[in-house]
Amino acid sequence: MTLFGVGLGPGDPELVTVKAARILGAADVVAFHSARHGRSIALGIARTYLRDDVVEEHLVYPLTVETTDHPGGYRGALEEFYEQAAARLAVHLDAGRDVVVLAEGDPMFYGSYMHLHKRLAHRYETVVVPGVTSVSASAAALGAPLAEAEEILQVLPGTLPLDELTARLSLGGPAAVMKLGRTFDNVRAALEASGRLGEAFYVERASTSAQRLARLADVDPSSVPYFSMAVLPSSQHGPLPVASAAGGRGSVVVVGLGPAGRDWQTPESVAALAQAEVLLGYGPYLDRVPPNPRQERIPSDNTEEDGRARHALDLARAGRRVAVVSSGDPGVFAMATAVWEAAADYPDVDVRTVPGLTAAQAVAARVGAPLGHDFCVLSLSDRLKSWETVSERLSLAAKADLVLAIYNPRSKARPWQVGAMRDLILEQRSPDTVVVLGRDVGGPTERVIVTTLGDLDPSDVDMRTLVIIGSSTTRVLERPDGTKRVFTPRRYPA
Repeated sequence: MTLFGVGLGPGDPELVTVKAARILGAADVVAFHSARHGRSIALGIARTYLRDDVVEEHLVYPLTVETTDHPGGYRGALEEFYEQAAARLAVHLDAGRDVVVLAEGDPMFYGSYMHLHKRLAHRYETVVVPGVTSVSASAAALGAPLAEAEEILQVLPGTLPLDELTARLSLGGPAAVMKLGRTFDNVRAALEASGRLGEAFYVERASTSAQRLARLADVDPSSVPYFSMAVLPSSQHGPLPVASAAGGRGSVVVVGLGPAGRDWQTPESVAALAQAEVLLGYGPYLDRVPPNPRQERIPSDNTEEDGRARHALDLARAGRRVAVVSSGDPGVFAMATAVWEAAADYPDVDVRTVPGLTAAQAVAARVGAPLGHDFCVLSLSDRLKSWETVSERLSLAAKADLVLAIYNPRSKARPWQVGAMRDLILEQRSPDTVVVLGRDVGGPTERVIVTTLGDLDPSDVDMRTLVIIGSSTTRVLERPDGTKRVFTPRRYPA
């Protein structure tokens, strides 16, 4: 049994070494760290190389900031966590299973693996596989040498006190300051106090699709994630054009905001919004994005999708970084299609879509698992298709006994369609069929109703309501506290 500390590089899966890929492919057990949100960048990088049957040990940090009621304080809480994590891995090693601990960058360079290595390496055979560091990836992204000839490169954590960080930067020479995020203001102040702010470049998520480069003096502190760094390259690098460092070329990204607030957004969508220079979208959706003074915001009416898409593409063609925001997922009855339709006339513009949590998923999660079997997603709006088409699809889906997730059920101009939908489906389904109405799920006016098709009251439904109509197998569970939970079994009767 062997403990492997495997460096995965800075983020691009193609920067995983041949040796690391081989070890990942043979791993019995893979261990990885994350904060309480559960997302692991390291696991995302390694996933391509892992077997389907690999055992996963998810090591969740008990805290990520220096506030805790642990009797040993922040350091005590982490020490206890590493002791417990080491004990979990030791069980596998004692049973004869090889354990691979994933590490972003290099395992021995500001990484969590080191804490497990110190506790286990004296007891078990240990192999450390080095990886490309984020410092190296940042220099490559900038196209600037880190150090030449007799220059001395300093690698500094942004968590240093301001006075110490300033003193070290004042020594001159190349430097990389890691662990920005909440420390960004402190790092910027140290650069300014040492007279070196003008030399500093900002690199975010180097080597990944979300990579962002800029002059550090131009960066908005509220947009800085932990996985970013300040780089002061070799004084012999020559001029680095700001346009080159900032990415230069315009682009459009269509971003899904999810169904409600920040907690329902993905890290990818937050990063995409932070990188944008211009935000476009339906006014109420734009209002959900926190204001940023460096960004231009262009609201428009909800019926102006094509014009909004072409405006975004025109701005990108002129060199701007543009984000088009959309509620839920932009590819589900939303802006992504409009942008991609228009993009046919803009082959020179880079366009991508960032997914979001859909309203159907959010409502389903609130009540349990009503979408647990085959389901159909339909829009009741007849603005872009005829009511005859809508009603035919409703009838066919009802006849097929699919769960239905209904978007855009009612508006001021279409107050009659919910009743018409109910009557159409009742031709195929029992009045006892379960119905879930979810309005503003995740928002301040959230309301969820569990009812039946026979008792469905159209007045309970508006344009912000998502309607889920169960199949013949969908069931309701009455909980001890009186709440109702809904699920559709995974097995369908023969």
